[in-house]
Amino acid sequence: MARERLWLYDTTLRDGQQTQGVSFSTPEKIQIAQALDRLGVDHIEGGWPGANPTDSAFFEAVPATRAAMTAFGMTKRAGRSAENDEVLAAVLNAGTKAVCLVGKTHDFHVTAALGIGLEENTDNIARSIAHVAGQGREALFDAEHFFDGYRANPGYALECLRAAHDAGARWIVLCDTNGGTLPSGIGRIVAEVIAAGIPGERLGIHTHDDMGLAVAGSLAAVDAGVRQVQGTLNGLGERCGNANLTTLIPTLLLKEPYASRYETDVTPEALHGLTAISRQLDEILNRVPLRQAAYVGASAFAHKAGLHASAILKDPSTYEHVDPATVGNQRIIPMSNQAGQSNLRQRLSEAGIVVKPDDPALARLLETIKAREEQGYTYDSAQASFELLARKELGQMPDFFEVKRYKVTVERRKNKYDRMVSLSEAVVVVKVDGEKKLSVSESMDEAGCDRGPVNALAKALAKDLGPYQEQIADMRLVDFKVRITQGGTEAATRVIIDSEDGQGRRWSTLGVSPNIVDASFEALLDAINWKLLRADR
Repeated sequence: MARERLWLYDTTLRDGQQTQGVSFSTPEKIQIAQALDRLGVDHIEGGWPGANPTDSAFFEAVPATRAAMTAFGMTKRAGRSAENDEVLAAVLNAGTKAVCLVGKTHDFHVTAALGIGLEENTDNIARSIAHVAGQGREALFDAEHFFDGYRANPGYALECLRAAHDAGARWIVLCDTNGGTLPSGIGRIVAEVIAAGIPGERLGIHTHDDMGLAVAGSLAAVDAGVRQVQGTLNGLGERCGNANLTTLIPTLLLKEPYASRYETDVTPEALHGLTAISRQLDEILNRVPLRQAAYVGASAFAHKAGLHASAILKDPSTYEHVDPATVGNQRIIPMSNQAGQSNLRQRLSEAGIVVKPDDPALARLLETIKAREEQGYTYDSAQASFELLARKELGQMPDFFEVKRYKVTVERRKNKYDRMVSLSEAVVVVKVDGEKKLSVSESMDEAGCDRGPVNALAKALAKDLGPYQEQIADMRLVDFKVRITQGGTEAATRVIIDSEDGQGRRWSTLGVSPNIVDASFEALLDAINWKLLRADR
């Protein structure tokens, strides 16, 4: 049976940019657009030309894409013709294949927000869409507040849709702008819209996540007959965000009934890159990826309970709804005080550590892990430190170098501009191949800003490791997290460091101590040792 076509519309660069704290530069928008094009979406909404300098600059430097680059704007303003509205002209002058215009479909918003009559609003919609279509562009009508408007006045909401449809809109996008419509309501209203004469192959869905139901609402709309789905990478968007395409896309491609009923331009090979694209966006935004994100999160396929891990060893489908490799993710069997020997054997196997099932060292290692977690260690979020601990306990850890001593000082002093500044300095002495090496580093960066004592320590530790220096040259610290694990006089500080290298590997290490500098140094030391362990193979 032939599958029906579903069209994917991404609005990360426009609606996603409305996320609090998010502001893309033009080069970043170009980078994201190219990643989206590789993924296989059909439309990339680049922004609103003329609304701000960044969006205007993006459309001047827009990359060539297979996807239809789309400019966003609004229908013409009252009292102007479509041909003489300079705001609409700026959108059209971007020269994109597609143009999406937002218009009011809720009678309350027309009279209260726009301050015009209902008939004038529908005329503005019709004339604007006709103007776009008349220039040979693919015209989309973004029906703002549609579901709220339909509940309040279904006749008028439908009248707005018909105005856009009859004027030549290729897509009429039903928007749950406030994110307050339940999936059942979305499905029912979409079905009624189609029954009223607007064909499903001309309808799209645009949901917001204010109830945490944006993905469910989008799927309900697809079930009811829409054929375009809009959303953003990682669910970016105003307030609580938009429908998350990193959840929607694999659901549509891998889950029934969607997988056998519909097709998109996202190939299995492109889907394998979904996790990488998700994390690339977080890297651009300098945000820590959400570990619990569906499909693409670092914990999406992590199996902590011993019972789960035991079953996973026999058949991964016992506790996994899809193969993590299909979305470019990986299975993790973390170690924690809830773990049993099944977790331990699986994790050791993944690290390439061979231990016989009846080896008494397994029980000793498990007890060591549980004892250290009592002290504040947490190996379920620091896989690299777990591997190093296991190798040490099993006598399989090489001695790359030895730290003889280290020292950190923090000084407040006046700079040449007579301002008080902080300066951190670290001294680290290591012994490599029988030779002691002393390294000194400051925390000041090229811009003259102090990056703190941990930065100074990291630079000093990695400054001169003799024959190992070249092997760590491409590694860098990408995240640093601190938590106090106990209270009062028994307080312990847990530091978790995420590192990356030029081969795309990312690993987590941890340290625990009442002293934050000691905890940080332990995590830094583990990070370098893990990198050397991989380079040594």
